[in-house]
Amino acid sequence: MPYVTVEGGRLFYERAGEGYPVVLIHPGLWDSRIWDRQFEAFAAAHDVVRYDLRGYGRSDVPSLPYSDVRDLRYLLGELDIERCALVGCSIGGQLAIDAALAYPDVVEALVLVAPGLSGYAWRDPGLEVLVEEVRRAVAAGDLEGAMELELAVWAPLRSGPEVDAWVRGIAMENLHILRVPDTLAEIPPPALPRLGELEAATLVVVGDRDIGEIHAIADLLVDRVPGAHKREVADADQLVMVRRPEVFNRLVLDFLSFRV
Repeated sequence: MPYVTVEGGRLFYERAGEGYPVVLIHPGLWDSRIWDRQFEAFAAAHDVVRYDLRGYGRSDVPSLPYSDVRDLRYLLGELDIERCALVGCSIGGQLAIDAALAYPDVVEALVLVAPGLSGYAWRDPGLEVLVEEVRRAVAAGDLEGAMELELAVWAPLRSGPEVDAWVRGIAMENLHILRVPDTLAEIPPPALPRLGELEAATLVVVGDRDIGEIHAIADLLVDRVPGAHKREVADADQLVMVRRPEVFNRLVLDFLSFRV
């Protein structure tokens, strides 16, 4: 199994292909397997890396304070990647933005899929309701019920029995993440007031069926990140790369085609 040692633990990763490096960062309920429809497809033209964030998949569950941004930098360093594109979904997109601000000489391009944004204050009170309901379920020991609540909000669409079972199965295999204290993760400086500093070429991708707050973040990024542009994909929720893989792959590969 390929692992990289980071502060207080190890990260699992997979690597394939040759060419310009592209690093895939998964969303928060799943692990790197959620990129199955991209990993081989992108590897036909690029050096592709996907990895499990701390606590997810086959990476170590944290018991001490850690930094996702530094974890990513350690990974790139160990793999001798000096410059790359980051493709991140949800919290993976948020991490990609934070990393691009921290290491502008390394991150040359960003593909932000239904991204979060550090420093952004959510206006929708529904998020607070969700967080409280999930907290209560976790406190009661009902981790599966807590994950079902999350899935109902972030991945409500259906793509057929096989794909639906696969999406739910990966999430359920990561139930343990719901018990990891949020206080262990180091909070980076907020990206919101620094978006104008981003130097990376930026593509924002959102599904038309995603929640309004994600669309608000996407529009804010397009407005404040120099040169950023947005693509909205029909019949997709947060998991654009799962719901519409052919469309998503074409968008991303076309965007990265000038990277050599």
